[in-house]
Amino acid sequence: MTKGFSDEVKNAFETVEDLLNGMLGDRSVPRNIKRVAQRSIDELHKEDETPGVISSNVMYMVDDLAQDANIPFHARTTVYRIISILENIKD
Repeated sequence: MTKGFSDEVKNAFETVEDLLNGMLGDRSVPRNIKRVAQRSIDELHKEDETPGVISSNVMYMVDDLAQDANIPFHARTTVYRIISILENIKD
């Protein structure tokens, strides 16, 4: 995980990554949504950005998923959990 971040930020990013990995492993989640989930995981591992920028970028990506008509209901709930975790991270 990213270096130099507080333990609170690291824990939040790890939780979000676990939730995203759960979406990746879910056979009921469409491929286009899994692609965004994978890009979000990649974003979490960036080391050249601040925690606030990373969390904002991931929130932006997954927020679009919540509007997707093809997302299963349980995955939409996961998206909202991810957003609620990340919205507390500021620079």
